[in-house]
Amino acid sequence: MKSIQNAAVLLARIFVGAWFLPSGIEKIGQYAGTVGYMASNGVPGSLLPLAIATEIICGALLLVGWKTRPFALLLAGYTLLTVLLFHLHPANAVEKIIQMAELVDAGGLLVLFAHGAGDWSLDGLLARRHAPKTVSAAG
Repeated sequence: MKSIQNAAVLLARIFVGAWFLPSGIEKIGQYAGTVGYMASNGVPGSLLPLAIATEIICGALLLVGWKTRPFALLLAGYTLLTVLLFHLHPANAVEKIIQMAELVDAGGLLVLFAHGAGDWSLDGLLARRHAPKTVSAAG
């Protein structure tokens, strides 16, 4: 059962990281358009570098599973903020779907925050490496 749980957490981290990492990179390539989209929603374009850094750094760290809990919580907050700033009052069905998808993303991130990266992660490897060694009594 533990292997199934570790595989599920690994897949969750891959899915989340594979969503945010390319999204942050895409924002670099479409910088002017993204600034325009932000401005049309009343959000200063000067926040775009912070958004890019959040998506790229947190996405990459979730992929490898390093400091998963704090970075998952940060990304969950970031995701909820994007709902509030860009998708709070969906004007059409597509926007409503985006809003719900963002909320699902935040929920998954909160689960990663609550349960951590699992054994198949850099966090898990470091925990095993720093775990106290038990000495068995020779009898």
